[in-house]
Amino acid sequence: MKLLILGKDGQVGTELARASAAKGLDHRALGRAEADFAHPETLAAVVRGSGADVVVNCAAYTAVDQAESETALAFKVNRDGPEALARACAETGAALVHFSTDYVFDGAKDSPYEEADPTSPLSVYGRSKEAGERAVRTRHHRHVILRTSWVYAAHGRNFLRTMLRLGAERDELKVVDDQRGAPTSAVDLAGAALAVAERLHAGRSDRVLPPYGTYHCTAEGETTWRGFADEIFAEVRRHAGRAPRIVPITTAQYPTPAARPRNSVLDNSRLVAAFGLPRTDWRRGVAEAVGSLLAPAGTKGRS
Repeated sequence: MKLLILGKDGQVGTELARASAAKGLDHRALGRAEADFAHPETLAAVVRGSGADVVVNCAAYTAVDQAESETALAFKVNRDGPEALARACAETGAALVHFSTDYVFDGAKDSPYEEADPTSPLSVYGRSKEAGERAVRTRHHRHVILRTSWVYAAHGRNFLRTMLRLGAERDELKVVDDQRGAPTSAVDLAGAALAVAERLHAGRSDRVLPPYGTYHCTAEGETTWRGFADEIFAEVRRHAGRAPRIVPITTAQYPTPAARPRNSVLDNSRLVAAFGLPRTDWRRGVAEAVGSLLAPAGTKGRS
């Protein structure tokens, strides 16, 4: 399999490039300098020049609140870019794995969202990602869309790293406690995307039709942002680190330009059945990420 990874500097793209290198796969990882989704017209040449069997798109406009004032750019990157990419993959015969988000839903459902549930995004970001999904489905049938939620890693800009930074500076943190979701490790997502890519490629040679379509791909379980913060600082305490007091607040007490879904929990059962990828509890990824950042030098990676 020849693999093309786009968005190599993001959280998932970084981990996917690492995982591909660790497995010795023939892969090429490109960032914005080589494949800029703000200029969709350039992406076809990138795909054609790569000779890839499978393309994994980790690139996206993810500044949720900023998107409210940068609508055109959000749609160019999250809709027009994936459309151009899907069209190019259809022309070259490459399969496409594309990431989407829980924000395509409005959060009004009380139980976990399934893939067939109606989408109704609340924000510009959510609408642009939902439009990107539709573009991919329209332009290329050999695709897998992976919707995920609350992504974090030991690098990049994310909730976990923000909590660690603020927790080192303050004695008290106020965190929203009425939005539910599944914190999902970029390491776990990269592993899932790689397994899906390998399955799509194998399907071409063994003549078993790969399970194309849309899937939910998050960690198992659910919590609130406050619960996420509690777990982060529980791990901090295990490493004898400084932990602030967490004060639960409501969404109304923390207004943001973009509305967030009240319920972002996604049902992973279709992914597990189709690809044999059991999901692990969200707390494990948090422990691994915090441990990688706080473990004393010389002890990282030990069991």
